[in-house]
Amino acid sequence: MSVEVAGAMAAPDVKPKSISRAKQWSDEIENLYRFQQAGYRDEIEYKQVKHVDMVDRWPETGFVKKLQRRNNTFYYYDRQRECEDKEVHKVKVYAY
Repeated sequence: MSVEVAGAMAAPDVKPKSISRAKQWSDEIENLYRFQQAGYRDEIEYKQVKHVDMVDRWPETGFVKKLQRRNNTFYYYDRQRECEDKEVHKVKVYAY
């Protein structure tokens, strides 16, 4: 069961129950890659730490557009795919 958006609001300190590695690229893996590059597990942890309701996304693709790192600097991402095939296996997929 995935607890993407609702889970961040339901419990203030949601922890993942298990972890696996991505096998192939998808839109979901692309966004996880972007969160993990910025220093977060996923969207749930980002919303908990930064206390935001919405993540800035590209309207055309739905990919994450901008993330604030823990040191208050920002990561900016392109509209296109950034997670290359050789990087996919590094992406961690958390289950809640």
